[in-house]
Amino acid sequence: MRLPQFSAPADRRAPRRRTGRTGVLAAVVALTAALAGCGTGAVPASGAVAPAPSTAADAVEPLTGSAVPRLPVTVPSADGEDVTVTSADRIVPLTGSLSEIVFTLGLGERVVARDITATFEQAADLPVVTRAHDVSAESVLSLRPTVVLADTTTGPAEAVAQIRDAGIPLVVVEPAAELADVGRRIGTVAEALGVPTAGDRLKARTEARIAAVRRTIPARGDDAAPRVAFLYLRGSASVYLLGGARSGASSLLEAAGAVDAGKASGLTKDFTAITGEALAEAAPDAILVMTKGLDSVGGVDGLVKIPGVAQTPAGMDRRVVSVDDGVLLNYGPRTDRVLAELVEQLYPEAEEGA
Repeated sequence: MRLPQFSAPADRRAPRRRTGRTGVLAAVVALTAALAGCGTGAVPASGAVAPAPSTAADAVEPLTGSAVPRLPVTVPSADGEDVTVTSADRIVPLTGSLSEIVFTLGLGERVVARDITATFEQAADLPVVTRAHDVSAESVLSLRPTVVLADTTTGPAEAVAQIRDAGIPLVVVEPAAELADVGRRIGTVAEALGVPTAGDRLKARTEARIAAVRRTIPARGDDAAPRVAFLYLRGSASVYLLGGARSGASSLLEAAGAVDAGKASGLTKDFTAITGEALAEAAPDAILVMTKGLDSVGGVDGLVKIPGVAQTPAGMDRRVVSVDDGVLLNYGPRTDRVLAELVEQLYPEAEEGA
């Protein structure tokens, strides 16, 4: 999944590769979004923005017990290389989602730096060495990492090459695009850090919690499912995008019993510029946005001024919910919390009747 960047709609830099070396560094902006319900009573009639997640949503929940890495291990990296990790004493995860996995595995005390998207409270005091696509090789190397974790989507290539040329073991992980990727990413990180048993435990815990949330979704027919449009907004950069089939939101929306309005309207790409025609075709009952994105356009009042939004069922009823940016599209150990938040806000009548 390629996520849009703060300064541009779609920055798709291709990583540079070298034979025999460890591969590509990546740091991905973690988009997080929120939903409101449909016109059938799935959202508050007042149209008010639903409350943000509880403060617990901005903290990870490490496994109980201590995870002790058993190293060395040699693991396949997503760039096609085999990487040997001999020490997990000083870990640098180059995305917020990878940081989340490392901390939840119980290895947070070994992490020495973070990406700017690692906003959860346990990582807050760590030095920031990457900002989206702007990896600082000098900052990473100054912290003497023994292993670096990255994914395949970012660079810059010069920084990647510099870290790689320093001989640091670097494991590249495929990014997540849907619920099915949650267990895979946890397993890949756990194997690379020499804690496969902890990885199995975390996968089992996460998948069980996701399944438990899905059992709370009220039964309803397909034609009664709320249509939700995922909008990526960066008002300061005049970036207004409508998510399509590859935005990364579809899997969560569908798991929550909703319809991804952009995907259903035929948008096969990740994002497309918002137009009145595209929104009319999507016809969302509710709009999904990132908290910072909503703030960047001046809240709900500013959102409905974007051409075409006010004419949708969601815009007319001001049916918008926002959730903290650092959670939703991570597809990591906190995915059950995200899904629970979506379900709660999509079906408030179910909560009232409980």
